[in-house]
Amino acid sequence: MAEASIPVDLFNPCQVFACLGFLEAADVLLGNAEGGFEWSESPNVRFLLAADGEQNPFEVALRFLATAQISRCVPTTFAVSQSSESPEEDEDFGDELTDSLGLVILECFPQPEADQMTLPVQLQGSDGHLLSLSHWADGSGRNDFKLYSGNRSGASIARAMLSGTREKSQKNKEIGDLETNGIESLWTTRRTELIAAPFDTLTPMGGSFNFDPRGAWTGIDAGYSPNDQRHGLSASPVVELLAALGMEHARPNQGTKRHVQYAVWSPSIPPMLARLALAGNAFGGGMRFFRFTLEMSGKNKVVTFAEEESST
Repeated sequence: MAEASIPVDLFNPCQVFACLGFLEAADVLLGNAEGGFEWSESPNVRFLLAADGEQNPFEVALRFLATAQISRCVPTTFAVSQSSESPEEDEDFGDELTDSLGLVILECFPQPEADQMTLPVQLQGSDGHLLSLSHWADGSGRNDFKLYSGNRSGASIARAMLSGTREKSQKNKEIGDLETNGIESLWTTRRTELIAAPFDTLTPMGGSFNFDPRGAWTGIDAGYSPNDQRHGLSASPVVELLAALGMEHARPNQGTKRHVQYAVWSPSIPPMLARLALAGNAFGGGMRFFRFTLEMSGKNKVVTFAEEESST
C-alpha cells in the first residue's frame, strides 16, 4: 500500500470536497483507499491518502483525469437525434458541444427525464476504469448541490476542466488555439507542481462548476463583469473536477438555502465513512466543523470561504 499527502486549505470548502473526490477516485482506480486530514501542524494542514499498489495515489488520479475520455450519459428512452438537432452554444466557453462527446446509455438514470443541460458525465480511462459525475442530476430528492446556472451543461463544464477551452477556429486552422488550461495541459506542462500541490496549481478559467471560491465573483454594480469581458479568474480545475466527484455520494449539511456546514476528520478512513463524516456525522475519530455561506452571482451560487465552528 502506498501513501502520499498534499496541502489543503480547510477554510476553502471545496478543497475539502475535492479531498473526498481524490479518495473516491483512488478507491476505484487502485482499491482499498483510505484518507484523512493531518492538522497537528496547523495551519500547514495536509490530506493523507493511501491505496493498494506502489504508486502515489494522487498521481494515479491526476493521470487518469488528464487522459480520460468524456461521454454524456442518457437513458434508454433518449432519442439520439436530440443530441444533434441543434448545437449547444456555451455562454462561458464560446464553443459548441455537438457530437464530439459520445453518448453512454444507462438503464438506470438518476433523473425522471433527460435534459441536455444536466446530463450526467462518465469518464473512462485507457484501462477501462470508469468514474461518474452526476451530482447535479440527482433525482433522489436530496439536495443536488448544483451551483452553476445559465446556458451551461455539466458536460461542457467537465470538458473545460479536463481539456481547457479553445478559441474559435480560423479558416486556416482545424482547431482553435488553447484559451484556458485544463487538467490535461497542466499535467503536460506543470506535472511535478500538480502532483505535489494540485489545489495550489492555479490557472485562469472562463467558467466552472462554481466550486472554487478563489475563482468566484459577485457583482458590485461598478459596470464591470469578468464574464462579459472574457477575463478568466485564476482557480483550480482540479478542485472543480474533484469536488464534483466528491459530491457523487456525499453532501455537506445544508441547513438553510444559504448556510452550509461540513466537517473534516482524522485519522484516515475508507470512502463509505468519509462520506458520512463530511456531513458532520461522528465516526469515532477527531473532527473539526466549518460553516460557509452561499452567495449569489446572477443565477449562479457562489461558494465563500468558511469559518470554523468547533472540533472534537
